[in-house]
Amino acid sequence: MAIEVLDPTYDESAPELRVAPRPDRLDGLTVGIVSNGKHGTVPFFDALAVELRDRYGVAEVVRVVKPNYSAPAGDEILDQARRWQALVAGIGD
Repeated sequence: MAIEVLDPTYDESAPELRVAPRPDRLDGLTVGIVSNGKHGTVPFFDALAVELRDRYGVAEVVRVVKPNYSAPAGDEILDQARRWQALVAGIGD
């Protein structure tokens, strides 16, 4: 009986990461907050939304929760994010 040894490495390199440019200012912008939906995110993002509006003059804060905390954001959230000028993503327990 032969033993087959498998190589778990991936041959292709990952696509180059391109970081979006930061806006110079937040006043008048729409900022999205994407939560993983865990309990700990609620009070933190509540406070963050208030801070963004009151301190930084953000025009609108849009909050969305991923349907599955362990999965990447789905197409529906990504489609919404195209209309935002900045995005905050976070996790909590």
